[in-house]
Amino acid sequence: MKPVLTVGSVAFDSIEAPAGQVSRIVGGAATYFSLAASFFTDVRLVAVVGEDFSSGQLEFFQNRRVDLTGLQRVPGESFRWKGKYNSDLSARETIYTKLNVFEEFSPQIPSPFRDTPYVFLANIHPALQLQVLEQVVDPQFVALDTMNYWIQGNLEELKQVLAKVDAIIINDEEARDLTGQSSLVKAANLIRDLGPKRVIIKRGEHGVLMSHDGDFFAVPGFPLDVVSDPTGAGDTFAGGFVGYLAASDQVTEKTFSEAVIAGSVMASFAVEDFGIDRLLQLTDASIRDRFKAFYKLTHFDPPV
Repeated sequence: MKPVLTVGSVAFDSIEAPAGQVSRIVGGAATYFSLAASFFTDVRLVAVVGEDFSSGQLEFFQNRRVDLTGLQRVPGESFRWKGKYNSDLSARETIYTKLNVFEEFSPQIPSPFRDTPYVFLANIHPALQLQVLEQVVDPQFVALDTMNYWIQGNLEELKQVLAKVDAIIINDEEARDLTGQSSLVKAANLIRDLGPKRVIIKRGEHGVLMSHDGDFFAVPGFPLDVVSDPTGAGDTFAGGFVGYLAASDQVTEKTFSEAVIAGSVMASFAVEDFGIDRLLQLTDASIRDRFKAFYKLTHFDPPV
């Protein structure tokens, strides 16, 4: 088992969805990632919050395998985001994004974190992702996330990062935006040409597609009775995916396929309640049960 380093946001979210509304709940890419990954391995978190983020609001990290040495608390207000989902949760409108202290965030990786073998660069400015890579020492595996905002506004810097990572984890809209291709197969092939050996494309309720060396592995979305809040599902997937890899510490096709399912399992839990609430209720047993359910859902014996 190896530890994971993640650099990203710890934030306050406000969400409007058909299932209800919540205000100023704890969110952020690094939060979702860390909680999900901590079920599999030790996590080293680097982020920044403002003075409005009390120590009590971080209590959910207690008794979890998350090292907060790299969490900075600085004067000002924490990153805040508000979004509104449509009736079937297939699209959302961002009502506001207030970067606040995150706007001046300059990731400083603590010395004990710099040799972490597994690294996840959450959805932050590509220049900051490059800054992180300059501080870590010979990582075994590096994955990153990005979004349309950076693709459209900071493409050249993003390409510099892509040339240095092993995998990219993005959604289908972002993959199409990055490549100009409507076909996800063609998009994945073009993205691999930019540097990442693996391209993992999240397709929401339709599942996940992973590309490596021209081969593909896909899993469906897990059928759920209740979907309350998709916010953070992608970061939760990434936490399960990278966390499982680090726990296994094996770079094989079998392990990567299992990691895709592990990520899908974690994401399927995250959407069942608002924010991180469902992740806080999870047990190892419930994760194992859903992993088995995924296997049953997708397994079949080929005809003779």
